[in-house]
Amino acid sequence: MPLRGTLTSLEHMAVRLRLTRIGGRKNPIWRVVVADQRSKRDGRVIETVGHYNAQTDPSTIVLNEERIREWLGRGAQPTDTVRKLLSTRGIH
Repeated sequence: MPLRGTLTSLEHMAVRLRLTRIGGRKNPIWRVVVADQRSKRDGRVIETVGHYNAQTDPSTIVLNEERIREWLGRGAQPTDTVRKLLSTRGIH
């Protein structure tokens, strides 16, 4: 019998699609990652599913649509910013 409050699988976690920052000072590049919502912004991630660079013209958005749809189907919730990126790429 599992202890109360322990996680037995990823489905029981509050999983989010969110951005984590990489790149140097004054040169932000963002990865789109799947992470437990309790982890820090640049902390532990479950999977990297894309990247985003707003400093190029036009902005560079590369997403692994298949993996993102799989995570959304499993209940992962995108943050507002990631939701905008997904709608820009036609992923709902």
